[in-house]
Amino acid sequence: MSHTPVNRAALQTPHQDLHSEQGALREEHPGRSRNPVIKAADLAWLEFEKPDLDRAEVFARDFGFAIAARAEGELWLRGTFAGSPCMVIRRGHTSRFIGPAFRATERADLDRLARATGSTVRDIGVPGGGQSVSLLDPSGLPVRVVHCAEQLPALPEQEPLILNFGTDHRRTNATQRPPREPSRIQRLGHVVLETRVFARTLDWYLDTLGMIVSDFLFLDGQRGRGPTMAFIRCDQGSVAVDHHTLALHLGPGTGYVHSAYQVTDLDAIGAGGEYLAERGYQRSWGIGRHIQGSQLFDYWRDPDHFMLEHFADGDLFSCDLEPGWAPMSASGLSQWGPPVTRDFLGTNPSPAKLRQVMTALRGDNELDPARLLGLMKAMSS
Repeated sequence: MSHTPVNRAALQTPHQDLHSEQGALREEHPGRSRNPVIKAADLAWLEFEKPDLDRAEVFARDFGFAIAARAEGELWLRGTFAGSPCMVIRRGHTSRFIGPAFRATERADLDRLARATGSTVRDIGVPGGGQSVSLLDPSGLPVRVVHCAEQLPALPEQEPLILNFGTDHRRTNATQRPPREPSRIQRLGHVVLETRVFARTLDWYLDTLGMIVSDFLFLDGQRGRGPTMAFIRCDQGSVAVDHHTLALHLGPGTGYVHSAYQVTDLDAIGAGGEYLAERGYQRSWGIGRHIQGSQLFDYWRDPDHFMLEHFADGDLFSCDLEPGWAPMSASGLSQWGPPVTRDFLGTNPSPAKLRQVMTALRGDNELDPARLLGLMKAMSS
């Protein structure tokens, strides 16, 4: 695959106050592949293993998922929107993230992908039936591309509250009393992954799945070495999609950082957060509004310490918007909200974190001492 720059005359630049103060410099990464194998339509679901499915189901209901299916050894979770499930949790000896599944635009994409990668199209046990191609990204993370035979039907929604704005009075003689209940998940929005081989992993998702970059982040004084984080969206042409379906960042670890699930509005985030707090769950960071992607956010830890996000009101981009470029910093993560926590940043010192750093510095990857120091500086700035 080639990353020869696309026709920039046909793209909108980030200097039109669209989403970033900076665009690419000459010869920098264009943020898309010239000739991808396929163009994935969206994330389908995420796959986990956990030893206690009963405990996983209790948290899932408290967080706002509906149950799509429950069998002896697996639990399928879903949102209210029609489509595929959001997550599958299979019983395993330890709690671990297996990998993401992306939705193919059409069934023929699986054949095209199998031919290009030497893989095989196989049937999968998703509710309603389906087929998939199993791949490995350059980090060694399993990635499925799936096509489901049937869509799950829509479920009743959590209705947005009617708001009054200034002189625009839409609600009179009526009070607002949002119920204290779980934030009803609508759909899976995105997953964030950490990798020691950022550049190779980024190019793989662009070349293989046809994804395109919305925003790059770079380290202070190291822009010439390339970006260290990318917010990546699916390419559905003129149809506007989430600012990012996948985010990748360079780091000493490999794999899951967090996943995000759309809810109705800010009140759903707030009331659902109070519901979670009352049940003793740990908030990681929130409530606030991000910069890249603009989402309202609230981050929580499940009983197995995986981080999950409630979000609402995210940016939507079509294919004709080129990447923005911005320096990476902890203070640049939000427009407003409480200070970012060490738990969210993953900077709490621990023996496991130290082992990750030492292993990464000794390995054949992109994390050298200069990169590591730059990341540490960014996460404290």
